[in-house]
Amino acid sequence: MTALEALSGDLASLVARTSPAVVGVEVGRGQGSGVALAQDGWVLTNAHVARGRGPLRVRLSGGRVATGERVGADDRTDLAVIRTEARDLPALPLAERRLAVGEIVVAIGNPLGFERSVTVGVVSALHRNLPTPQGGLLEGLVQTDASINPGNSGGPLVDARGEIVGVNTAIIPWARGIGFAVPAHTASWIASVLIRHGEVRRPFLGIAARGEDLEPALAREVGHGRAVRVLEVMDGSPARGAGIAPGDLLLGANGNPVETLDDLQRVMVLGQPADLALEVLRGGGRRTLEIRPRPRAAA
Repeated sequence: MTALEALSGDLASLVARTSPAVVGVEVGRGQGSGVALAQDGWVLTNAHVARGRGPLRVRLSGGRVATGERVGADDRTDLAVIRTEARDLPALPLAERRLAVGEIVVAIGNPLGFERSVTVGVVSALHRNLPTPQGGLLEGLVQTDASINPGNSGGPLVDARGEIVGVNTAIIPWARGIGFAVPAHTASWIASVLIRHGEVRRPFLGIAARGEDLEPALAREVGHGRAVRVLEVMDGSPARGAGIAPGDLLLGANGNPVETLDDLQRVMVLGQPADLALEVLRGGGRRTLEIRPRPRAAA
């Protein structure tokens, strides 16, 4: 057997294992994709797919159609959780690991209504930010050249192990070979919070910040390759009171490494700490600042 034949066989086997977990999501006249997270009816999709007027239907493998209910949605990540009446669903796990550029990935979904279409590509880039039509910003996205089209939204991006490494969420209409997915290490904690609470309440710190790559020597010193740079601190905010300043580099929070804004939010939302210990690099020196996040006012 040639290497190409072996690769072809492995891909076919991967698709056979994973595609039954991919579902179609229909709301009114709109349609998209989703993926079953658990056998007892929990489905992960995009927030923009699950919204709309009219009944929510979930098209399962084997031609079955089940009614669904939107449990919760998070616009910041464009993720939503649906609960269906169906049970014994084939399900896929969400990978917690960090992806690497160049990894082979497979996108499965229902582009233009063609159920469980499969495309193959690689991880083209990580940590991409993309403006939304509503004026928001999707942060920390996985970029892939696996073909993604309207209707793929909410479907899984899977790796060679058959684990979900991203939730396909956006395309640039005039581009070719550029698609975007919410990384699974974000989707995993967002989904768990939506299942429990129906929404994600992020505490208020009062900073504008962005993730950035570290210089190699500093990356070796701190043990990870990225951190969060503080760009602005709001007057009267918890961050200002704690002494955080523009230019600070946030390396950790409550003993957890901070490589992205999502890492910081995850610590605050899941841990719900009264106080947050931030490891900060400023002017070549490292220090720990204590900050008490403030509940964000209801919209």
